Amino acid sequence: MTIAPGRTADLYPTRGTTEVATPRLDPVVWSAPEAPGPLGATDLAAFERDGFLSMERLITPDEVELYRRELERLTSDPDVRDDPRAITEPSSREIRTVFEVHDLSEVFGALVRDPRLVGRARQILGSDVYVHQSRINVKPGFGASGFYWHSDFETWHAEDGLPHMRTVSVSIALTENHDTNGGLMIMPGSHRTFLGCSGETPADNYKKSLQMQDAGTPSDESLTKFAEEHGIELFTGPAGSATWFDCNCMHGSGDNITPFPRSNVFIVFNSVENEPVEPFAAPVRRPSYIGARDFTPVG
Repeated sequence: MTIAPGRTADLYPTRGTTEVATPRLDPVVWSAPEAPGPLGATDLAAFERDGFLSMERLITPDEVELYRRELERLTSDPDVRDDPRAITEPSSREIRTVFEVHDLSEVFGALVRDPRLVGRARQILGSDVYVHQSRINVKPGFGASGFYWHSDFETWHAEDGLPHMRTVSVSIALTENHDTNGGLMIMPGSHRTFLGCSGETPADNYKKSLQMQDAGTPSDESLTKFAEEHGIELFTGPAGSATWFDCNCMHGSGDNITPFPRSNVFIVFNSVENEPVEPFAAPVRRPSYIGARDFTPVG
């Protein structure tokens, strides 16, 4: 491979004329097995194998109420609704997502610095970490739309310029996750194969993709193959439960047509040794409130 001066090698090609499956070239757990941290050897082995780790109680019931009240305050604030960091449902114009929530809110700002989160992220990624992205997701009952199957890393690599799979996400439930209200689904083991999607990235693609994914969407044939090989796991659990998952997991969620709302806070930690470069498959970078350019370590 010939690399232009100053250009980082593209280990995971995507957004070309055809889909390309590339075996993962990066570790899943970056720290040594004996490295200290809140995760035990069994948990780390499960994360290495499956690409995710769920826990029934990451935060307390009192904390759930605190974060739920703050979510309700933000989503009912007219100034937040008019902020470009707020994404609304295509049909109802109800707030669907608020990005950079750790900057908008002191309450969520304290959460991203919580040692329970930062310690686990450091242990998985083997370094200090910063927040690449944070957001609250709101799925009210009766019709909130889901998120189609995708790998986060495919987007973060193509449009934000993350060179390596050294990024981990945590989704913390602020309402109960039933098996019927549009919960998170992951294909276990899918993190070991990078699926480069076909098609070019339109300019300002993020404005459309945050409401309905198009560019970076796998084909039905590839998704069928992945599902047959890996299966699909649906995550349920009480408010306060959490799922940690690798950046390259194939995941998605369905619509919520039940009366029961589903809301969560979503935080993405990236290694300070994996700073983004220029996008690998997009004409311009996404805004910093979606893909951070402040690499100050948290915690």
